[in-house]
Amino acid sequence: MRKSVGITRRGVLLSGTGAAMGLMLPALVGRAAVRAAEPEPRVLSARKGRAALWETDGPLTDIWGYDGRVPGPLLTMQQGETLEVRFKNELEQPSTIHWHGIRIENAYDGVAGLTQPAVEPGETFDYRIKAPDAGTYWYHPHNRSWEQLARGLYGVLVVEEPGQKAYDRDVVLAFDDWRLDEARQIDVASLGAMHDWAHAGRLGNVLTVNGQPYPRFPARPGERLRLRVVNTANARILTIRFSGLAPHLVALDGQPIAPELLADETLVISPSQRADLMVDLSAEAKTFTIEEASGQPFAACEFVLDGDPVARTTPLPEDISLPANPLPTALDMDGALTQDLLMEGGAMGRMSGAMLKGEQRGMRELVDAGKVWSFNGIAGSHEDPAAFTVARGRTVRMPIINDTRWPHAIHVHGHHFKVVSRNGAAVAREEWRDTVLADPGERVEIAFVADNPGKWMVHCHMLEHQVAGMMSWFEVT
Repeated sequence: MRKSVGITRRGVLLSGTGAAMGLMLPALVGRAAVRAAEPEPRVLSARKGRAALWETDGPLTDIWGYDGRVPGPLLTMQQGETLEVRFKNELEQPSTIHWHGIRIENAYDGVAGLTQPAVEPGETFDYRIKAPDAGTYWYHPHNRSWEQLARGLYGVLVVEEPGQKAYDRDVVLAFDDWRLDEARQIDVASLGAMHDWAHAGRLGNVLTVNGQPYPRFPARPGERLRLRVVNTANARILTIRFSGLAPHLVALDGQPIAPELLADETLVISPSQRADLMVDLSAEAKTFTIEEASGQPFAACEFVLDGDPVARTTPLPEDISLPANPLPTALDMDGALTQDLLMEGGAMGRMSGAMLKGEQRGMRELVDAGKVWSFNGIAGSHEDPAAFTVARGRTVRMPIINDTRWPHAIHVHGHHFKVVSRNGAAVAREEWRDTVLADPGERVEIAFVADNPGKWMVHCHMLEHQVAGMMSWFEVT
């Protein structure tokens, strides 16, 4: 990945529209109460747009974006509120919106072919997003995800917790990598390349933060920031270095953890994961640079400190812990339903064949069909039977076994799970996630209470792996 040149950040995420819906009070006419008109839904349109991904004044890249922007509008809502969104598809292929990480009602999960039909060009679909959990989430399509995200279709959703904040300001950092060709356009010819599907996935050659190459974020000396980091890349695992910021990690995938100093000031974050960090900016330093260091380190963005140091009339709370979400955490491991998730396939893998559409197929047939990965011996699709059915309220114990040569980010829809162990050893911290990274040869055990009824997808969020067979679903009855 090349080092991007500088650009200002004005007009990107911080200018996005907050979309929390207010309470509508009824007007009284005589003795009869007349209900006020229902608020209009927030309209999100998937359409073509243009963005400066390579450099500030360089050629503009043709993208697909929500409201024609990348990222799409920053949506904000209060915990427990319901957000009404009308999705309008102005693209030339069907699409949906998946509300990643939200423990949402199943009908609005946005998975084409499983929870809803794909929204055809020119059509609309109304989503109701009720957010039981505060935290950092995001939204993206779940139809041809491997293509539509690579073209820029995604946005960030922030659910704010009530009460006093232990920080001065929120800053969203949505990281993405793009594969651009020599004309500085998205390399459309490589979309669907079997090499990507069978290897690490689609890796880009340009990094952006909030849709900009090397944005500079204004800040004040002494300010405390909550950094909401989102990895929106198709497949790249990011290593983000916050040198000199001494950040404290306070949440993973939207769920609070006990605050801890980030080891080596470095965050490893897989596609679709989020991390919330608290940082106290020095009153003396002028700039802080954030680097991407998965390969040769380079500067990804910068904080530029200016103005007088922050003077607060009321001190910030000393405790930076975030309030707990109403997540069911009482796991009945003795009575749990155990369901292994064995990952096989890919380049240099040992898989010799898998079930495809109910028939056993050899690798040559699988490659011809574009399926080179499997879960539990099945190169999956939404048409396959459910991997398992579980009664509502029962604990599910899921050992994830990565018998491949590649890492995989496994995402479970509609639930958050506890990471119980890695390779048989208990994890150092208690963490509840919706996406977990499993390295080659690794065994990661997760568990969750299946309390959300409906049909829920489980898949690799290296999106090329998903489309090439690494997907399944389960049903909570």
